[in-house]
Amino acid sequence: LYKAYGAWHVRYRENVWQKDGTTQRMQLSKRVATLADCPRKGDAWVLAQQMLGQVNSDLTGGSGTMPLGVFLKTVYLPYVQTQKRPSTFKGYRDIWQRHLKSRLEDVRIREFRTWDGERLMQSIASTTDLTGTSLRHIKAVLSGIFTHARRTGALDGVNPMQGVSIPKARESEDTYAYSLDEIYRMLTILPDPAATVIATAAFTGLRKGELRGIRWDHYTGTSLSVMHSVWNRHIGEPKTRTSKAPVPVIRPVAVFLERYRSALGNPQTGWIFATPKGRPLHIDNLTRRTIQPALKGAGIEWHGWHAFRRGLATNLQRLGVPIKVAQAILRHAEFGTTANLYVKTVDADAVEAMAKLETECNDRAMAAFAGLAADVVN
Repeated sequence: LYKAYGAWHVRYRENVWQKDGTTQRMQLSKRVATLADCPRKGDAWVLAQQMLGQVNSDLTGGSGTMPLGVFLKTVYLPYVQTQKRPSTFKGYRDIWQRHLKSRLEDVRIREFRTWDGERLMQSIASTTDLTGTSLRHIKAVLSGIFTHARRTGALDGVNPMQGVSIPKARESEDTYAYSLDEIYRMLTILPDPAATVIATAAFTGLRKGELRGIRWDHYTGTSLSVMHSVWNRHIGEPKTRTSKAPVPVIRPVAVFLERYRSALGNPQTGWIFATPKGRPLHIDNLTRRTIQPALKGAGIEWHGWHAFRRGLATNLQRLGVPIKVAQAILRHAEFGTTANLYVKTVDADAVEAMAKLETECNDRAMAAFAGLAADVVN
């Protein structure tokens, strides 16, 4: 422990991670406190011992001194790339690039504390217009980084993101569910393949990637087996095991599919929605070039492909179909996902519900209400 530049400093040695992946024993120095804050050497020594406690108890063999930016690039993202879906990998990488890299790239794994995580989330919330959902995603990615650091021995101890709160932020915009009337209007104005793609999306509840991945080989006329999901040029499996369940095809969808198949020359194999070169159709291009201009001209607002999936859940519920059955049709693993996130209650439903309540209020009940009101007046 020594004095320099008006402060107490502690000099020590530890194993430090190097750019070539090795560790090297190095002499380091850190400031403990200013002389004004801590004039006595004994008090400064107590603070120094606390500071060095983490160094002396480190069991990571020096890998805990690796900067987070290096760990992410050389360890964590390669792991995510092999274990997660390509879209998930891109999402994690984008969150790091946009919100975390500039703040954490040079921070050593071992030195990041829960307090640092709390300040980080507050800083992101105060300098961006992100929703609470987006902030939760950021926290989840950072927590995943430290969880993997523990798995690989670069972190010894609890995940520092445990206990970090999510700052108050603006609420996410309400999601949308297409009504049957809106879907019918779309189908009357759109040409193929757009009309058939939308009919399939609206009445099967397939996700966008699954729409690109369905094949004639897996279509029986009354059902579709979802065996693939396509994202950009990546062809993989559906999102979950439950997603592989066969999807019933009602007669109106079958009519659209058979008409479309006939126009293609009645293929029996291959992607149902394909480019002239035989690759899965890029639905985002179809949306931008054909669907959105046509809908705009007809005064119909475009709310994205997931609005058809929510629309199916909502329309089934309004027809009296139990949510548990809708869950099976949408192939959700959890009942709550269908009930809480996909079934939308529209204003007309609320009016109808109150009308039913009014009907239940018979003359006797109304008389009781009248009597109660008279007692209050008297």
